[in-house]
Amino acid sequence: MSPTNTGPLKGLRILDMTRILAGPYATQLLGDMGADVIKVERPGAGDDTRAWGPPYVTSADGEISRESAYYMCTNRNKRSIAVDMADPDGADTLRKLAKKADVVIQNFKAGGLAKYGLDYAALSAINPALVYCSISGFGQTGPNAHRAGYDLLVQGSGGIMSLTGDPDGVPTKVGVGISDMMCGMYASTSILAALRHRDATGEGQHIDIALADTQVAWLANEGVNYLLSGDAPKRRGNQHPNIVPYQVFECTDGHAIVAVGNDAQFARFAALIGLPELADDARFTVNTARLANREVLIALLEARIRQIEKATLVADMEAAGVPGGEINTLPEVFASEQVAARGMKISMPHPLAASGSVDLIGNPVKFSATPVSYRHSPPLCGEHTDEILADWLGDE
Repeated sequence: MSPTNTGPLKGLRILDMTRILAGPYATQLLGDMGADVIKVERPGAGDDTRAWGPPYVTSADGEISRESAYYMCTNRNKRSIAVDMADPDGADTLRKLAKKADVVIQNFKAGGLAKYGLDYAALSAINPALVYCSISGFGQTGPNAHRAGYDLLVQGSGGIMSLTGDPDGVPTKVGVGISDMMCGMYASTSILAALRHRDATGEGQHIDIALADTQVAWLANEGVNYLLSGDAPKRRGNQHPNIVPYQVFECTDGHAIVAVGNDAQFARFAALIGLPELADDARFTVNTARLANREVLIALLEARIRQIEKATLVADMEAAGVPGGEINTLPEVFASEQVAARGMKISMPHPLAASGSVDLIGNPVKFSATPVSYRHSPPLCGEHTDEILADWLGDE
């Protein structure tokens, strides 16, 4: 028996015509919160990411499935229907489902669904209250609207790679598909906002959201640093553009993070590492001075911190109320008491797994009254086709 649906979006119906990462991440978030998410997949093939391995889910006898870890990370709390939208009957089935849906979300190229009668114009004509979200690389308008969107390309064109990496190295992408994931988060929040408008007015609408736009949006302080100053920010590795010291330092036995946020914290930090005189030095007393004298200060701190064990440094900072911490590997992250206490590692039943279950990353949102629930493990391609047709279209 599946866990009880306790989420705040219980009763919401979402027709999910997305694949890869941005769209599936958005719909998994909504599914965790209780929405009934129907994942539309190509018969016999499914989401491209099913084949993006290894690793794959493996059975007790060592048989390797088509269910990759990449696919598993963004597709729980969904039911899968296998439909060929290029077939007129398949497209008609999807239109019938869209008529019953609160939300349709898709990430085809701009205009790509019009030929199947699955674009916003066609579906809103049969369901005027429909919230329709289009995710694409560069949006539905503009000179790049025709281009496909890939996370790496958007990280490059959107500026984040110019800010990431060693100052003397090459521009570097973030270690996960962060442009895709942030686009998915913007998509989920915009869908909820549009639903609020729909509930108040009965009016649906089209949401046009682009990886490239969301990438520019989360340039955040560095983007506005440039807009105010006219100076293009430079790659600083692990250093902060506006705060010093705020970076990784080498200790005797590894590395640790120092994240001094204000002048009082700097004075305490200087004292705990045995250099209290730095806090009285006019070059370092206030953050603006530390920024101006960054290279001199960092050289002094590096020389001293190399003589301190990382555990000692982290413990002393915590005792002194100075922000800082360790740099964990993923085995250390998922073995930590904090992750266990916060439910950030979960286990869900899976029919193909040797142990009968798969470990996944939990949802970070903690509702006091309507908690998220984990009801469906990432589905097999087309696993719920008959069930969905009976559930959504059984009265037709």
